[in-house]
Amino acid sequence: MRAMTDSFAAWDAVETAERVRKKDVSVREVIDAAIARAEAATSLGAIVTPTFESARLATPKGPLAGVPTFVKDLAQVAGVRTTWGSRAAGEFVSRATDPSLGRFFDTGVVSLGKSATPELGLTATTEPLRGPVCRNPWDPSRSVGGSSGGAGCLVAAGVVPIAHASDGGGSIRIPAACNGLVGLKPTRRRFDMEGSHLLPVNVAVQGIVSRTVRDTIAFFAALEARTAPIGPIGSVPEKPARALRIGVFTDAPLGTPVDPEHRAAAERAGALCASLGHHVESIACPFEARVIEDFLRYWGLLGFLYVHAGKALTHRRFDASRLEPWTHGMSHYFSGELRKSLRAIGRLRGFARAYAKVMSRFDVLICPTIAEPPPPLGHLAPDLPFDVVYERLVRFTPFTPLANAAGSPAISLPLARTAGGLPIGVQLAGKVGDDALLLSLSLTLEAAAPWPLSAHSRASDR
Repeated sequence: MRAMTDSFAAWDAVETAERVRKKDVSVREVIDAAIARAEAATSLGAIVTPTFESARLATPKGPLAGVPTFVKDLAQVAGVRTTWGSRAAGEFVSRATDPSLGRFFDTGVVSLGKSATPELGLTATTEPLRGPVCRNPWDPSRSVGGSSGGAGCLVAAGVVPIAHASDGGGSIRIPAACNGLVGLKPTRRRFDMEGSHLLPVNVAVQGIVSRTVRDTIAFFAALEARTAPIGPIGSVPEKPARALRIGVFTDAPLGTPVDPEHRAAAERAGALCASLGHHVESIACPFEARVIEDFLRYWGLLGFLYVHAGKALTHRRFDASRLEPWTHGMSHYFSGELRKSLRAIGRLRGFARAYAKVMSRFDVLICPTIAEPPPPLGHLAPDLPFDVVYERLVRFTPFTPLANAAGSPAISLPLARTAGGLPIGVQLAGKVGDDALLLSLSLTLEAAAPWPLSAHSRASDR
């Protein structure tokens, strides 16, 4: 795929909105340029349903008016096809926009269409059997992660500056790590995924992936300009007002292997924080393996619900018999030992207290976002034997579910690169409600160790 070279491609969302506001450029010019970039990037498989013509007619209002974006194909937009990444969904056109997504559009962003996701968002790679396979713009033979894989791909490729994403177990942070982006999982209730509060444990939130920390800050400021379900993030200073207590750990809760380059990236992030005046301590993983095991049992409930109640959750023509082997496997994993699963849910509901106890010692925890580089396409394919995929997923993403279970904020920053040039994400996690503090520290780290702003701007290896 050719590099994105038009004059708007390098602008982040903040600059784009500012130039539109000053009338340096029109919304139509920005959108037409983004559409041209999207058409040039079709080989990456990140766009499921384009809505280019309606985007050209948009007259957006809001703090981010005119910023082009894509919507993850788990969310519904009126008049646009929703596939949930699944063959089971058929060709369903949504009649209404999800209420929470209405808040997203109120920021002024303009959607160019739907971005790719794995089936029902249930895995950490974007290779749905429905297609298309989504390819990493840093190395097209590798995964973009999941489940917001299409979003991560489109931002990393320079098609749009930000893209809608959601995170139930790492689905914002994993693609951010795989694609060299910023990905914030906000505190629970700040921007929850539609219907997540109805589940036994509310783990799923929405947000964006972006190239810059300031774009993520600007997005949440715009989102909360009218309504904020919990205390708004508010202003974010360029650096924390005090020295922070930071714990750094690099071993996975389950004791699974962690790639040496990913360990080293987290350790270097800790050392950088220490050089900036923060109190940094290397610690063993402070969480029991059981929380990850419990989370995966609970994740199986989502597969179970779609297998047995997919019509109620989506639409009346949903055909559960066409769900992927991975989804059926997750359903059986939950229901096959139901007592174990119910006990796991009970423990998971209490994990926020255990997390708060750990965080009484620290302001921030640093660890790798993922435990190894983006895997080759096919490594996590949803039609491989369930046990094979399960074991590989556990090795790949052992860190991210902790924040979902706790309801706490966590952000992935692209602070390093592998020897082969692939991005490495480092995760910063904070106390519930401390989104502003995490973003402030992230601004400081971005200024101290800037990263390439797309897969086409690889200025230097770290």
